[in-house]
Amino acid sequence: MAKIVCVLYDDPIDGYPKSYARDDIPKITKYPDGQTTPTPSAIDFKPGALLGSVSGELGLRKFLEAAGHTLVVTSDKDGANSKLDQELHDAEIVISQPFWPAYMTAERIAKAPKLKMIVTAGIGSDHTDLQAAMDRNITVAEVTYCNSNSVAEHVVMMMLSLVRNYIPSYNWVIKGGWNIADCVARSYDIEGMHIGTVAAGRIGLRVLRMLKPYDVHLHYMDRHRLPEAVEKELNLTHHTSLESLTKVCDVVTLNCPLHPETEHMINDKSLKNFKRGAYLVNTARGKLCDRDAIVRALESGQLAGYAGDVWFPQPPPQDHPWRTMPHHGMTPHISGTSLSAQTRYAAGTREILECYFAGKPIRNEYLVVQGGKLAGVGAHSYSAGNATSGSEEAAKFKK
Repeated sequence: MAKIVCVLYDDPIDGYPKSYARDDIPKITKYPDGQTTPTPSAIDFKPGALLGSVSGELGLRKFLEAAGHTLVVTSDKDGANSKLDQELHDAEIVISQPFWPAYMTAERIAKAPKLKMIVTAGIGSDHTDLQAAMDRNITVAEVTYCNSNSVAEHVVMMMLSLVRNYIPSYNWVIKGGWNIADCVARSYDIEGMHIGTVAAGRIGLRVLRMLKPYDVHLHYMDRHRLPEAVEKELNLTHHTSLESLTKVCDVVTLNCPLHPETEHMINDKSLKNFKRGAYLVNTARGKLCDRDAIVRALESGQLAGYAGDVWFPQPPPQDHPWRTMPHHGMTPHISGTSLSAQTRYAAGTREILECYFAGKPIRNEYLVVQGGKLAGVGAHSYSAGNATSGSEEAAKFKK
């Protein structure tokens, strides 16, 4: 029988919900490319429930304990004496979400001699040292596509919020003001702007499709060029370099995976190539950006605004400068953990576990590492190496 350690974020400060704002969520069976949504044999939760926090347990306890397995759920993941570290010695599977990642460094993997699989309940497995997982023949899997559309919606929301100066305007209302001039002094229309995505995979392409009705000019950079029919449909301009894209775009959105080749791709040097007054949206990974370079660009006016849903490390320390820098629209990492998305990634996590315990193949599109090498979606999106360095900074965060 296996021991599964599941790292989830804390329950709401007022306690686990007894009721919800809505009675149901739309039922989705396929994603835009035809891939089916998760297909576990059953689920032990109501769609639309809060599953990503500790009390939600990803809806896994009944299923796992009925099969004789042990499930340990905790939010305590950082620091040498964390609950996660205490449980690693005999853990066979570790599960966490990108929003509250269990940083599976080489050091932690070395502490877990029985570890056979690391699962991301969501998309993006850069919180695992993929090279260390390959060296130990540990399977790494994620629930590909489960929350891609959720993130794309968040991207568009953040773009509009920045360009229209929504958050400062909302704050004037909260303060009892009616300061129209203050609100509109930094407010523009998105219509006619040039908007570019770095990477046009599932999220990036969805963002482009959502933006087309706004009558904007669309650009993308991706090492895998989109089909000609898609480029014509959306009137896309393809770029082969970051410099080429950022020189012409008023808004840039980052939608690429984090790996050693993309780490800190947005830095002081690359930001000089942006149009002055451009907006940058990052719902991919915080470490794509040099933290302090973003602050400097906002303070100098090189960037007119930065909206991000991702930080490094996660959670960020209380003194992280992105909390207090000017003209930002930061949120905790929530874009991919809406209640709608949680239904899909909890079901997908169960599907992965069902396959693992039954000795059946895990969907190829869910695999990141298997058999000592990059596999499935991992072979398309990642490169060998480690992006977890520096994650010990998360221990500075005090809950």
